Amino acid sequence: MPGSSRSDPSLEEHPLKAEPSAQLELLNLQGLDARADQLRHQRATLPELAEIAEIEKRRTDVDNRARDARIAVDDLTAEQAKVDADVEAVKARRTRDRDRMDQGLITNPKDLERMQHELESLERRISTLEDEELEVMARLEDAQRDLDALTAQVAEADEQLATLATARDAKLAEIDAELTTVVADRDPVAAGLPDDLLALYDKLRAQKGGVGAAELRQRRCTGCQLGIDNAELAVIAAAPDDQVIRCEECSRILVRTPESGL
Repeated sequence: MPGSSRSDPSLEEHPLKAEPSAQLELLNLQGLDARADQLRHQRATLPELAEIAEIEKRRTDVDNRARDARIAVDDLTAEQAKVDADVEAVKARRTRDRDRMDQGLITNPKDLERMQHELESLERRISTLEDEELEVMARLEDAQRDLDALTAQVAEADEQLATLATARDAKLAEIDAELTTVVADRDPVAAGLPDDLLALYDKLRAQKGGVGAAELRQRRCTGCQLGIDNAELAVIAAAPDDQVIRCEECSRILVRTPESGL
């Protein structure tokens, strides 16, 4: 274009040449590549993948809390066992002392008085230990209830993950099947194109977000979606059919068709 600092791909000194049929086939290749890109994007962005990641994160947190709750239950269970044993030991001592007194084995008045005081002390000790026993039992019940609730949450998360994994695998299988077909269809199309045209297309596709070739439709590049001015259209219309045209705006290969509006 006059006064433009940009190089005009359609005015290159040695423009790339390719039969019109090859250029049209390039659009078929672009369509297949675009579809393959869409399928790969779908594969990477399945809603189930995000849901699985979120649930796995939540499950890890709950599982860690369940582990701590399980430790608390184990500690309280051991504490209860110790208190129970202490209660039984003191009761056994009380029973032994009572039996000795009931059997008249202690006849010395001072010994009897001392034994009576000891029995009173043992009763107080038993009462204290039984209070501790009840308190530990209550704490253990609370801890077990927390553990049961967290265990249920982990089980629920596992069930959700299994359901999502089934849905994910089904969708992935469907996508992969279509992707395999698309890739298989692409190979003969690419093999039938001139090497230099294919090389340029692949280079542009890598640079231009996956679109290396675009149709010139109704005086508009379908790659960048920009209209082409009359001066540039005149240059394109005058170019030989086998000349490979490039969009002045986005540099993509611009393929002429009966719908180009030239």
